[in-house]
Amino acid sequence: MSENPILMRYHGVRDSIAKAASASGRQAASVALVAVSKTFPAEDIALVLAAGQRVFGENRVQEAKAKWPGLRDQYPGIELHLIGPLQSNKAGEAVALFDCIETVDRPKIAEALAVEITKQGKHPILFVQVNTGAEPQKAGVLPEETDAFVAKCRALGLHISGLMCIPPADEEPALHFALLEKIARRNGLALLSMGMSADYEAAVKFGATHVRVGSGIFGHRPQPM
Repeated sequence: MSENPILMRYHGVRDSIAKAASASGRQAASVALVAVSKTFPAEDIALVLAAGQRVFGENRVQEAKAKWPGLRDQYPGIELHLIGPLQSNKAGEAVALFDCIETVDRPKIAEALAVEITKQGKHPILFVQVNTGAEPQKAGVLPEETDAFVAKCRALGLHISGLMCIPPADEEPALHFALLEKIARRNGLALLSMGMSADYEAAVKFGATHVRVGSGIFGHRPQPM
């Protein structure tokens, strides 16, 4: 009996990360695979959970609320990342549900998170999202404004651990990965979430500590109804 296609792709991604890390003189364990499970059903997610995957990314608070409590009950040690835009009125739910929020991108969100983290006594890992391509349709802090924004977050009492970016689809991603690494280094930030299904191996070479892979594991994403 042949292996399930999702599991075949999952193990292939794991192998590719290990090879890219080794080629860069890094340990495979220094790169966390964030399996992007947005829009995929619990039964698909359970396949990779059973294979040992524990770090997952979701785009929307409401979808994650519906899907993950039951999976958390079945599988210990899950680390859930919010990788989609966060509305300030969802900050409380996001802090309660997610172990990591990768999309801190404006003062209103930073302020709302600071209030909720204090109120709930929970401390999710926080990344600032940087709009490295300065694309008007994309969320994120502009590169030249990132230092000041990180300082503002810290002044609010937020512990920022890293930076995240989504490079423009039509540009060489390596340029954006190098820029993000440079900004992180000068701000003393250890974590870099960069690289997706098409370019995660390049991201590993530029120091990614987290790569976000969805279709490369789960296949074509179901179209929303």
